[in-house]
Amino acid sequence: MNQAIEPGAAGGASNAFLPLYKEVKRLLTQSLIEGEWPAGAALPSETRLAQRFNVSIGTLRKAIDELVAERIVTRHQGRGTFVATHNANRLMFHFFHIVAKGGAGRDGGKEYPTTRTLSFRRGKADAEEAGRLAIAAGDAVLRIRNLLSLGGAPVILDDIVVPQARFPRLTEKIFTARDNTIYHLYQTRYGINVLRSSERLSAVLADADAARLLKLKKGAPLLAINRTALSYRDTPVELRRSLVNTAAHEYASDLGKQERD
Repeated sequence: MNQAIEPGAAGGASNAFLPLYKEVKRLLTQSLIEGEWPAGAALPSETRLAQRFNVSIGTLRKAIDELVAERIVTRHQGRGTFVATHNANRLMFHFFHIVAKGGAGRDGGKEYPTTRTLSFRRGKADAEEAGRLAIAAGDAVLRIRNLLSLGGAPVILDDIVVPQARFPRLTEKIFTARDNTIYHLYQTRYGINVLRSSERLSAVLADADAARLLKLKKGAPLLAINRTALSYRDTPVELRRSLVNTAAHEYASDLGKQERD
């Protein structure tokens, strides 16, 4: 595929002053969106990519450096650059922030949750959901409720909303039979790579339903986490509201900490 960038034509008139490496990054991202390199696949060598875009190795490396920093691709010394893959380690490090209070050690008290799907329903997006998902009110959505346990006790109640159009033919059987994380399912089956999330935290009181499922008294304090999962170009792909029993757990996020392979 020939995607050579003409000098002075980085993205057209509206991007006339965009650095060349930014245009290379945009083209690489577009190829990822189109599935040219699926999850876990190796990118071509830097030499081949530089030739493809008709740029220097230095310019190409600056573009890839930004993709690495955004966790879109990963570099492995001596092996090359690969499309980042969602797995349990990435979930625990980058997206799961609930830890045991007073937890010590390398992961600060983190443990991988046991998940049970309570319901899987089809519905229509309300105005708020539509706005957050960049779809039209009334568009078809899937509503999934999961109960997450830590140390054998229910701690987190997740309500997930995703646009049905982005996840065609997703069924409860497919969802519950996954052999990896939910984001891994999104990535490998639908080509949707969750790159980051936007979260808002608040304190709420448990209603009767949440209290029953989390084995608490009605009115017990809970931490509410409202998350929007974002893919390439900050496209919203999932809404998730988590209700967390913080009696023995807390929210912890180490911003800027380097992710382990």
